[in-house]
Amino acid sequence: MSIRIGGVPYGVGAPLLGGLDEDPNLELVLAPPTAMIPDLREGKLDAALLSSIEAIRHPGYTVAADLGIACKQEIRSVRAFRRRGQKIRTVGCDQSSATTVALLKLLLHHVYKNETDGEPEFSTIEPTRQPDALPHDLVMLIGDPGLEADAGEREIWDLGTEWVHWTGLPFVFALWVMRPGVDHAAVLPALHRARTVGRERGAVDGTEGAAHYELDAEDVRGVKRFWAECRALGLASQPDPAFISP
Repeated sequence: MSIRIGGVPYGVGAPLLGGLDEDPNLELVLAPPTAMIPDLREGKLDAALLSSIEAIRHPGYTVAADLGIACKQEIRSVRAFRRRGQKIRTVGCDQSSATTVALLKLLLHHVYKNETDGEPEFSTIEPTRQPDALPHDLVMLIGDPGLEADAGEREIWDLGTEWVHWTGLPFVFALWVMRPGVDHAAVLPALHRARTVGRERGAVDGTEGAAHYELDAEDVRGVKRFWAECRALGLASQPDPAFISP
């Protein structure tokens, strides 16, 4: 039986997916992070490159140590576009990534509370390169649309930068999350080989070096802080998963 791995169809994920589509011992499934969550929870995927918040939204997960999508300062591919000169009452979110929605809720609650008029109303939008054409006070975009969007007259928030300014820690957007009961010895070497191949092939993510893919101790501190903040705000409830090395 082949290993089934879920990957994201965005350029920012390319450095972690090198050669997975060429491995005869596994099947690579490409889909937005939120679309892969049900399959991982149901055991239809062995591992998936998912929003880091999913690791604390379902019991029994483990995560691959040392690998992920993170930033030390800006990220460039996760941006919110704010209409100037008024309170934030409505938020339009590309729901492809649950982590970015959670991060934005944390920032609005802790950093920009005085800029909101009570709890903002969140709604789902389709990815767009023209956020200023939408009626929402704040529009959040990720991946290639986030990188390429024309802000128009709007103020730009880089969500990586906003987190770092608030906490002083890096932010981890995505992790290799593995289903309960997975054979780590079969899955983890494939994930680490993919990172090596991606590096050797010079996989380009579009962030011009803003994102990094090998996690260090500070990155782990950052994601653990994020998980704690999410639980405190009622956005997740599971304990931190174990980080597993090959």
